[in-house]
Amino acid sequence: MSASDGQGRLRSFERSLERSRRSLHRGDRPKEFTLAGRDWDLVDEVFAPVYSPSTEVALEFLDLTGNARGGQEGSFLEIGCGAGVAAVLAALAGRSPVVAADINPRAVENTTINADRHGARVRAVHSDLFSALGGERFDTIFWSSNYVRAPQDYLYRSLHEYAYVDPGYRAHHRYLLQAPERLAPGGVALLHFSSRGDVAELHRIAGACGRELRTARSATVLEGEYGGDLVEHLLLEIH
Repeated sequence: MSASDGQGRLRSFERSLERSRRSLHRGDRPKEFTLAGRDWDLVDEVFAPVYSPSTEVALEFLDLTGNARGGQEGSFLEIGCGAGVAAVLAALAGRSPVVAADINPRAVENTTINADRHGARVRAVHSDLFSALGGERFDTIFWSSNYVRAPQDYLYRSLHEYAYVDPGYRAHHRYLLQAPERLAPGGVALLHFSSRGDVAELHRIAGACGRELRTARSATVLEGEYGGDLVEHLLLEIH
């Protein structure tokens, strides 16, 4: 198999949608999971971190893998919060206020449950990116994105699929355009992307939006439950 064939397979949106279906319906899907030394609730129809390394990588990128409180300051917004792990740990690390947003109402519910479980002050909001956030601004904005691109005309068949693919990179275009406008002075807008997405196309979209992407951190990890591929994860700053 050529390198280009391998990259096409890795970026296959059909493959990602199959993973979404399997992760949603498998009989051993847990009601709880352990990550970063803590136990978390997992609600039905919410992205399961146990089947992908992406959440753990995101925590490493954000320096949220330890249990120490304090040391980090300023407001924090997580887009696409899922079960709320990053938002909760950010609050426990001293970020305030912390807001967690997701287009999936079950994820909003899940984040609230986990914030209560760990005594973290997190406001969970049902929002399509920034649509429900009014004029709020933040010191840090973070999105661990649905980096696999689906065709422009693909129609989601479940809320769960929103965590896996982005048709035509429409959501990425909006995020690249809007995130810097939602920052407090001196703030940083971050995007967690990977080689399973089209990095070149992302940079093209960024340029069309008048943005520049700079790699702050990177890590290469095995894909996890549904494959043995090595995937490069990127933490990108949007300027």
